Amino acid sequence: MKRSFTLIALSGVLVMTSCVSKKKYVALEQELQDTRSTLQKTAVEKEELEEKFAKIESRVADYNAKINSLKESNDEKMVMVDGIAAISNKTKESMKATLANVDQQKLQGATSLKDSMNLAVSYNLKSNLSDNLKEDDDISINVDNTVVMISISDKMLFNSGSYRISNKADEVLQKLADVINSEPSLEVMVEGHTDPRTISNAVIQDNWDLSVKRATSIIRKLQTSYNVDPSKLIASGRSSYKPLVENDSKENMAINRRTRIVLLPNMDKFFAMLSSN
Repeated sequence: MKRSFTLIALSGVLVMTSCVSKKKYVALEQELQDTRSTLQKTAVEKEELEEKFAKIESRVADYNAKINSLKESNDEKMVMVDGIAAISNKTKESMKATLANVDQQKLQGATSLKDSMNLAVSYNLKSNLSDNLKEDDDISINVDNTVVMISISDKMLFNSGSYRISNKADEVLQKLADVINSEPSLEVMVEGHTDPRTISNAVIQDNWDLSVKRATSIIRKLQTSYNVDPSKLIASGRSSYKPLVENDSKENMAINRRTRIVLLPNMDKFFAMLSSN
């Protein structure tokens, strides 16, 4: 009888133990499901936050792009300077930097933005020409209203009374072509000028004819021998009607017999090229 009671007691303990373990199991299983649910919810929230963050990053990038675009637009905004040229704010800053290197006595004589621009163009172009064309009695360089004019005596380019280019012209034309080819924004007008003495022969009708033929000869030489883009070139003849001095002596007539190279720069492109060197 005692043994039977013991077995019954042990069975009760086992049943109770089994019941407690199942409750813990169920609780743990529920906790696991809750944890999984929480992780899933957290993953969804994480994806949502990442999506929101990506949208915010995109908006910030767009705003920065707009700000930079507005800044660039302001820098590139074209303004007129004394009615002679349209330049951007960026160009104006470049011009100020250039003027800081200009002779201060010359700068003091500049009474307008137009004068300042001429000084800046003159300084930059002459600096660019310094290793090429040297100013002397036969070559002069002047700047007027942002147009650069290089005047070359005819004795450096042609034989007397002829439009055929002499061999001694090769050096100066090569240097001139180097300057022209280095600046893609330039247009170049070549003007022929004569003295008033009448000329007429089998190939030249008069001074108009001679001045045009000389300009055309220079144009062809620049194109064919020195690879200057012909779309940048303009040929012009002025005969004897634009003298530099009175034609009252042989010396003065020699001064008036010349070829003038007129460089017409796009101001923005001109300063952009110079500032990048």
